[in-house]
This record gives sequence, C-alpha cells and structure tokens, in this order.
Amino acid sequence: MHCLSLMIAFKCLLLPQIRCLSPTFSFPSFSSRSNSTSISSVSSSISFHPKLKARAIPEPTAQDQQEDFQVLTAIKTEYNDIFILDTPKSRLLLLDSTHNVHSVFNKEEKRTGSYWDEFASLPAIVPEGPIAILGLGGGTAAHLLLDLWPSLTLEGWEIDEILIHKSREYFGLSDLEKHNQAGGILHVHVGDALSPLVNVPGGYAEGKVLLQLQEFGTWLNLKDKLMANGRLMVNCGGADCNTAEIASINGGWVKNSTLKALCRAFPGQLSWKKMSEREGENYLALTGPFPDLTSWSAAVPGWLSSNVEQWTPCGPFP
Repeated sequence: MHCLSLMIAFKCLLLPQIRCLSPTFSFPSFSSRSNSTSISSVSSSISFHPKLKARAIPEPTAQDQQEDFQVLTAIKTEYNDIFILDTPKSRLLLLDSTHNVHSVFNKEEKRTGSYWDEFASLPAIVPEGPIAILGLGGGTAAHLLLDLWPSLTLEGWEIDEILIHKSREYFGLSDLEKHNQAGGILHVHVGDALSPLVNVPGGYAEGKVLLQLQEFGTWLNLKDKLMANGRLMVNCGGADCNTAEIASINGGWVKNSTLKALCRAFPGQLSWKKMSEREGENYLALTGPFPDLTSWSAAVPGWLSSNVEQWTPCGPFP
C-alpha cells in the first residue's frame, strides 16, 4: 500500500475553482526585456520527520519599496502565461492576468510573509517519509522546507514543463535537485499531480492540492496515498461561496468550497485557519487528528510559533 503525508499547494490555473488570493504586483511604467525559455510544472510529495530540528531564520526587516525591476521572461505555454520579474531583493513568478504572485524567490532569505511559510511547519507533525508538493510552481515552498529541514526528501509535481525549465533558470530550482550536506533533495516530476500514477513507494508523509479539489472523491483518492499518521496541508484559496449559502457553523471556514469537500472526506479529522489580510486571506486546511499546538509550536522556529497556534478544528458539516 502506498502511504504518504501530503502538502498540497494549488495554483489558480491548475485549480480553476479555487480563487487564490496571493500577493499581487502593481506594474509601474518600465522598459522590459524578456526571454522566452521553457519550464515544466510538476506536483510533488514531501515527507517530514517529527524529530528533525529546524534551522532558525532571522527575523525579516521591513522591505523597502521596490520600484526598479526587470522582466526576465514572458512566454505563453499550454498551461500558463508565464511572467518572471527580477527586483533588487526578489524574483516573482506571475502566471495570469490578475498579476497574482504564484512564487517568490527572495535573494536574502527564504521567508515570504505569506501562506508558503505555513508549509514549513508541517515536518514537525508528520512521520518520516517523502513529502509531496502538488503544484510546484517556482519552488517557493521547496526552498523554504529544505532551508529549515535540510534532510527532507521532497517530491514535487508540476504540470507545465516549460515552467519547470524557467524555475530552474531563474528560481534556483536546480540547486534543490542535488543532495545537500544533510542528504535532503527535491525530485521534480512533470505531470498531472492528481493522476492515479502519482505514487511513491512507501507513501508520502506530507503534500499540497483545481475544480477537482472541490470534489469529495478527489480527497478520498489522495487520502488513500497517505502513510499511517500522514497528513495533507492545503492552500484552499479565498472565500468562494455565495453569502446566502454560508452556514453559521464553525465561523467562516464554510465560505470555502475546498474546505467543505475536505471536511466531508476527513470527518472529525480536519483543522483550518485563515491568513491575515496582509498575508493574502487564503484559507488553509490540515488533515489528521487535531495536533497538540503547544508541542507543535515548540518544535518550529520562533517566527512560526504564533502561526501554529492559530489552527482551529473544523466542526461537523451540516
């Protein structure tokens, strides 16, 4: 039986039913230079060991307003409109006309101040094993995970091969595909992350998650890929339900269709949180028994501790 813990990060393009409220970028006037290189998108699986020690990341300083930037590449693929910007402090991946930032590569530190950081807390509460990232994009979560938990084995899946090539060229993805000193590595796979063929011998300890994501059956299939005590951590996007349809049970979590599907697939085994407005207001979900927040908080770097304490169990869905 294939087992795993899954962390599921969904791109808006791959998950059209989910409205991803990622940070946005406003374009001032500029003269652009673009290159047309190809990349592949892959969804992958990642596993974390509860006894691993995470490295501390320095607290970030307030970022200066960044006005100077360069367009490194602008290319249309079968799956995406890829737009990569370079600024003095970071590189940004934009994939659609909304100018949502789908990946960010900070040149001075890995911390992002958005939902990607949340995935870095998962290794502390899952068993040893490969961790899947379904929807790899530019590899933001993979960079952060291997920086904090250097011995991890990550399996990243992305459907757009051109995006993968671009991420290797501009986001340092190829550096993660080599074993680091602690033995950690990212294995990149190009293909549909939700395909039944996406499996790793022994299963995944953790992983990330389209319209399919709002379907009960999709989550049952992913549930079968988890190892014993494995978990899914999912970026579910923003509120997507009509106000008249929103139930009053358990606060605002029922405003998100993916969360509702997850609740049905994992009855009594789902937790949720909503990111702040500054962090994008995305909903996040975590499967499995409600964790001991005190011990979880103590097992992650200080800057993640308060984030961990914000998780809440989902009540029964009517």
